[in-house]
Amino acid sequence: MAPSSIDVDALVAAAPPSAGALFRWRVEQTPAKEAFRYPDAHDQWVSIDWTETRSRVDAYAAGLLALGLEREQRVAIVSNTRIEWILTDYAINCAGGATTTIYPNTQGRDFAHIVTDSGSVILVAENDEQLAKLDSSPEAEAQVRHVILFDGEGDGERVLTLDQLAERGRELLASDPGVVDRAIASIGIDDLATLIYTSGTTGMPKGVELTHRCWVYQAVVLNELELISPSALQYLWLPLSHVFGKDLLTIQLGIGFSTAVDGRIDRIVSGLGETHPNFMCGAPRIFEKVRAAVMLSSPRRGVKGRIARWAFAVGRASREYRLAGKSLPPAMSLAYTVADRLVFSKLKDRVGGNVDFFVSGSAKLSSQVQAWFYSAGLVVVEGYGLTETGAVSCVNLPLPLRIGTVGPALPGTALKIAADGEILIKGPAVMRGYHNDPERTAEALVDGWFHTGDIGKLDADGFLTITDRKKDLMKTSGGKYVAPAKVEGVIAATIPYVSQVVAVGDGRKYISALLTMDRESLNKWAVRHKLTELDYADLTQTPELRRTIERFMGAANGKLERWETVKRFAILPSEFSADDGGVTPNMKIRRKVVTERYADIVDSLYEEDPVGAE
Repeated sequence: MAPSSIDVDALVAAAPPSAGALFRWRVEQTPAKEAFRYPDAHDQWVSIDWTETRSRVDAYAAGLLALGLEREQRVAIVSNTRIEWILTDYAINCAGGATTTIYPNTQGRDFAHIVTDSGSVILVAENDEQLAKLDSSPEAEAQVRHVILFDGEGDGERVLTLDQLAERGRELLASDPGVVDRAIASIGIDDLATLIYTSGTTGMPKGVELTHRCWVYQAVVLNELELISPSALQYLWLPLSHVFGKDLLTIQLGIGFSTAVDGRIDRIVSGLGETHPNFMCGAPRIFEKVRAAVMLSSPRRGVKGRIARWAFAVGRASREYRLAGKSLPPAMSLAYTVADRLVFSKLKDRVGGNVDFFVSGSAKLSSQVQAWFYSAGLVVVEGYGLTETGAVSCVNLPLPLRIGTVGPALPGTALKIAADGEILIKGPAVMRGYHNDPERTAEALVDGWFHTGDIGKLDADGFLTITDRKKDLMKTSGGKYVAPAKVEGVIAATIPYVSQVVAVGDGRKYISALLTMDRESLNKWAVRHKLTELDYADLTQTPELRRTIERFMGAANGKLERWETVKRFAILPSEFSADDGGVTPNMKIRRKVVTERYADIVDSLYEEDPVGAE
């Protein structure tokens, strides 16, 4: 359906009024259709339909009610993505509660803060390792009444296994069959459904209150847009503790597609090959890694190397016609068919052979990476949103795809650009506010408009382009403004060995960069250069690697404006991690932490001005 013809208010008014009611509606619509498939203990895929899904969800929901869960009380989940996470989340909403999501790599005071600030009374933990985090925080431990374990042994009282929770639920349902129905009926569209703590690049995490309206709105609108077919299969690996992953669970309820679930990142490629999905959502780094792996594994010389280069040249030439919806000229059409058979089909087979499109979100995708996939016949759709706006505020529909943009706003969501370039968003998916923090709520929400902190621009057709974070813009001593995200994106897309990039240069004469290397790619480089006896840290400091990176950096600089080019760079001996505070739990780089930690290295990049520095 055309977005302009969608009556959002009428759609939402006619929809089930909560996530729990939406779940029940989906079961009623397609009771025998596959809902999920997931790997068992032997990595064999198991499938369940919506009827079986409801049976398990109702038992868990009744179990939570038997433990005393009350309306809108929070239940925290700390686990990797797996089928149990999904069923438990549905159960929490069906019991009338609200889910607090916690990244499984959240540690120490952040973990304790989320549990205590959210007021979570039940903790759902993946295993004993996650449970130990609660035991090490006296305040959080005193607040939580019960713990549910996915893996491990419970004591049957305070700590229950998921099976023990289900048994309590079945006992309650036997004596009171309508207990879950009443809990679902008690919840309205503006009640709290989910509490997600932004990992934040500074300060303590902020709890974002998302109501049932957020999830119901996106489920019905995405269904009307017909972006995803009800017969499609999704491959889901994204962290469900992240708003993007969580959003996909309710969009699935609205549309009715099936989902293959496996949160193990090292199993993505094999999982795609085993399940043959129609679409997958991911962060830009996943698509950068796929592209880098293909580039590094492709032969550089000989007949195969020439064929690969020819095929991608054909793909690049075809983009202008395909993006405009025009037929290829006969000779180009024939060439593209041959290129697809010889080269592109092999790439498509690596991702399951059945993908209609990918969706990239949670950070800006390099237009260079997006164009590379499109050349090969694989569409990567970019979307945009924040935790505070329920993940999906804009989405670039597969046709017409506009590379470099995140598309127009969803019907019912409004965008505007402030005088300083900041993107403002208003709509049904925008948060109710920050939990226990009225001051920051008032700063972020002004007259219903959420101030995103992102800088962007709208074209004449309403397609949004993100340029950078407002607070991250750098100004060189020569007065030039530089968006670090642009510089970092170009470097990451051009240098296949790079895993993380931090551009620096605020108040300096020129731009420099801190780089870390992707371990798998660096190991392949070491084999080619006969340096396999060196470990990761030593490899990063070799003159051979520096010469390699310098060649690629020259190519990257050719894609930047003169004042944006990187004059100097340092290769660091270790990657930034959540454990050392260099990245947030959802892997966004904490720029301030990194630049302060490596201040001496940054200073050394400016001790002697390079030739041509501004």
